[in-house]
Amino acid sequence: MAVLIEVKNLNLDFDGVQVLKDINLTINEGEVIGILGRSGAGKTVLMHVLRGVEEYESISGQVIYHLARCEKCGHIEPPSKVGQECTGCAGEKLVPFDADFIEMSIHDQKRREITKRIAIMLQRTFALYGDEKVITNVINSLTEIGNQDEDVTSKAMELLEKVQLSHRMMHIARDLSGGEKQRVVLARQLVRNPMLLLADEPTGTLDPRTAKIVHEVIERTVKDYKMTMVITSHWSEVVEEIADKAIILEDGVIINEGKPCDMAKQFAGMACVIEKKKDIALGSPIIRVQNLRKKYISVTRGVVNAVSDISFEVRESEIFGLAGVSGAGKTTTSEILMGIVQPTSGEVMTRVGEEWIDMKKPGPECRGRAVRYMGILHQEYSLYIHRNVIDNLTESIGIDLPYELAVRKAIITLKTTGFTEEKARLILPKMPDELSEGERHRVALAQILMKEPNIIVMDEPTGTMDPITKKDVTRSILKAREELGNTFIIVSHDMDFLEDICDTVALMRNGEIVDIGEPKKVISLLTEAERIEAAADK
Repeated sequence: MAVLIEVKNLNLDFDGVQVLKDINLTINEGEVIGILGRSGAGKTVLMHVLRGVEEYESISGQVIYHLARCEKCGHIEPPSKVGQECTGCAGEKLVPFDADFIEMSIHDQKRREITKRIAIMLQRTFALYGDEKVITNVINSLTEIGNQDEDVTSKAMELLEKVQLSHRMMHIARDLSGGEKQRVVLARQLVRNPMLLLADEPTGTLDPRTAKIVHEVIERTVKDYKMTMVITSHWSEVVEEIADKAIILEDGVIINEGKPCDMAKQFAGMACVIEKKKDIALGSPIIRVQNLRKKYISVTRGVVNAVSDISFEVRESEIFGLAGVSGAGKTTTSEILMGIVQPTSGEVMTRVGEEWIDMKKPGPECRGRAVRYMGILHQEYSLYIHRNVIDNLTESIGIDLPYELAVRKAIITLKTTGFTEEKARLILPKMPDELSEGERHRVALAQILMKEPNIIVMDEPTGTMDPITKKDVTRSILKAREELGNTFIIVSHDMDFLEDICDTVALMRNGEIVDIGEPKKVISLLTEAERIEAAADK
């Protein structure tokens, strides 16, 4: 098997922080390499270095592509094609060609010829024309590379068939699901007939059922196009099923390399068990809910009982979980607690100091007074992408402090979410897209904590995170509770997470609370159907 890429002693620094350290890796033509690593390990940075369209100031080592190239038209093929005729200009033979991305400028024409044959799929960036039809998105990609013939529509249809999306070709792109958007992205990438596919968490935000479809499409496409692929995924079974070889990255270092099954097992073992603090003293009730009801009127469904006569208390410094599958009433309940949704009937009281506030009564001295001391972190949290971390933690959220005091408060707050003081100082000038997913989540939590809330509602805080990043988020919540005494209400489908972190869990079903109490006991009451649906929704 011919060697396609050799990475030798690769080192990369960002602002004095080494993010890749002595990376040595060989990728053979037609091989699928899986990369495992926790959030912030350096996976995405390595993928972008391999892609070769960005220039880095503090980079050293070698990233050598071994290729076949036509000296007449510059057409690039994998090394196994050396000696064959060029498909771009018949009669010319392809000759061996080596290119080191570290030595070559990104403006080098030969480097550009190579990057045209490299495709990339990212976790959250779909890069589609949102207001255009699906087939138009693919046609646009064909015309962008100069394909103007009469068969362009037919070619676009063939590509959509390849990714099993011909039944969506007339849909508007923005109206597709996440998994469907990723398949359109793949179809647009296939336009260039890539020799290498870099798939960086391509299904990171998708549920397991949708992710499985996307993975199967990617796997089949790689085989059909005889591509080489490098894939990162927090689904360890994906790396086991798809990859020929796997590596584990930890703090920018390859700590092991071998069979995918062995690497997946080792990586899973790195997600150590989090022990809840046994000595946290819970205070007096801070939220009281009594006979709460919420009804909606639906044109198609009539009267919908979103919440039906529920009662419970949440104590100060408690981590309280609302569990259940989609439609159980969890989110509506949490929105009522936050004062976002007005209940139909019942009582919702929140304690501020020693005074109880009626959340049903609007106004600055009633609900408005309590909401000042409450924060919510949504599942699809978003930092201000054009502002750095320190601005995200101060000016962007209305906190006006002298710069030195703002920095000091930001560092203290970041430390409560699990950053070391050194790491907190290093990330303050960074932009959100320079952080890992886990780091962004902790900054988003710090953004809430900067406003000094007593109560924090978290909607699906772990989303579809990998096991290790999930543990990091668990630590950040426990540390914030331990050091600041915050009360947390966590809405989640992730039963394992709720069992790990909560002091109390309320299981909801059809708008009612089925049981409330110790997490393990309550979660054991889930039906088999609910367990399957909850796993799919994680």
